[in-house]
Amino acid sequence: MAAARGIAAVAAALMVVVAALAPAARGVDRSEFPPEFLFGAATSAYQIEGAYLEDGKSLCNWDVFTHTHVGIKDGRNGDVADDHYHRYMGDVEILQSLGVNAYRFSISWARILPRGRLGGVNPDGIAFYNRLIDALLQKGIQPFVTLHHFDMPHELEVRHVGWLGAGIREEFEHYADVCFRAFGDRVRFWTTFNEPNLFTKFQYMLGAYPPSHCSAPFGTCNSGDSQREPYAAAHNIIMSHAAAVRNYKENYQAKQGGSIGIVIAMKWYEPLTNTTEDILAARRAQSFELEWFLDPIFFGDYPSHMREILRSNLPTFTSEEKKLLQYKSDFIGLNLYTAIYAKDCIHSPCDLSTYEGNALVFATGERDGVMIGGDTALGGFYVVPQAVEPAIMYVNQRYKDTPVYVSENGYSQWSDVGREELINDVERLNYLQGYVTHLSRAIRNGADVRGYFVWTLMDNFEWTFGYTVRFGLYHVDFDTPERTRTPRMSARWYRSFLTGSSAGALTDEAQQGRRADS
Repeated sequence: MAAARGIAAVAAALMVVVAALAPAARGVDRSEFPPEFLFGAATSAYQIEGAYLEDGKSLCNWDVFTHTHVGIKDGRNGDVADDHYHRYMGDVEILQSLGVNAYRFSISWARILPRGRLGGVNPDGIAFYNRLIDALLQKGIQPFVTLHHFDMPHELEVRHVGWLGAGIREEFEHYADVCFRAFGDRVRFWTTFNEPNLFTKFQYMLGAYPPSHCSAPFGTCNSGDSQREPYAAAHNIIMSHAAAVRNYKENYQAKQGGSIGIVIAMKWYEPLTNTTEDILAARRAQSFELEWFLDPIFFGDYPSHMREILRSNLPTFTSEEKKLLQYKSDFIGLNLYTAIYAKDCIHSPCDLSTYEGNALVFATGERDGVMIGGDTALGGFYVVPQAVEPAIMYVNQRYKDTPVYVSENGYSQWSDVGREELINDVERLNYLQGYVTHLSRAIRNGADVRGYFVWTLMDNFEWTFGYTVRFGLYHVDFDTPERTRTPRMSARWYRSFLTGSSAGALTDEAQQGRRADS
């Protein structure tokens, strides 16, 4: 036993020496970021809260969808999820233990306004978020609040067919106003929507999310028009965002001192080949992804690439709508996970029934038999940390004088791997360290980035994947009533990075694990 302790002590000493002699091997350091930089973790209401019919909350669209639709991989739902509604104080303690200074979460619309504008405000819903916000602030953690993260009251989805009916604009503006009044005295960061460029495609083009609209060649839903409806829904979302921004800036911002923005899903598209066609395809894919929403918000109109291809299927902004769009967002949130190759489909045949098919682009992770990056559980999400720099620089240059927050970044595992691999998540640790390292380089090169949020704090209900995919810094045992949370190696690394304790040792541990796996 004494000999074993002696060997361990020598190994520990050698680790310290190696860390001192080779600082680059230790990875990035918190001191490389500005002191006021926000480092946090992100979640969303439906994915973690549970309590799906408690304290006055009505059914949301995902409550109904998961109970009636066969499209959830494991057939489960978010009725309980992480039970965050009852266990939020413990989760705030976890956040504090990580050393984060911000927490990005969303508010459940159905918990605040169970029937939308037709019904009253639910005081129990207001009380829950007041308790959560106050608990965060008591721990020195800034609330970074999203108003809409895929879920809405089911009654509104029925009444307005989700985002297709123009009446949904007034509903969202009213909901946002209720939240500004109730929480804005303590919330300094608001985002109106999370990934509208993604969820409108999944709702109205691919038919995978409620209300499940699509048409050929994208799918065979009971109803829908994949050529028109995603853009009609997006138009209403853009105008809902603009109305909320106007209201906040005119009536709340000066007194409350906060800022308001929107979160967009962003892939970095690289041309598959160095041909003009593929270079233009990568540019076109970005227009149909990022600029679809941000160009109207910042420039007052859709990208020309979209107008050329979609023609009359793309709505036109009226003069009144353009006046409303003059109220600009204060920041842009980017959910940035990956990069992928873009192949032109105008001059060569492709499968266009895909996520990028409406841009006449085919996306692939492979070029000449070599993958663009390592695999993750989600198809098309590759490990490409170096993509952070060009992606952020592109957004900074296109939307000048607008700061960026990396509002989501994370690594997915399948749930059916062994528990030891789930807890000792070497690949997630390496993923996060790689992306944070390249984020630091982007800042040194002049990028205006103000924050970074890991997706996600803890394993959750991952939409149509149910509980089969895990992103969490904390492992959650969904088969226990307590939904037991266990910190992963990646959580230990994030805590070490943020607090400056034992970062080198964890990095070396991860590197050893990666070599052992290869």
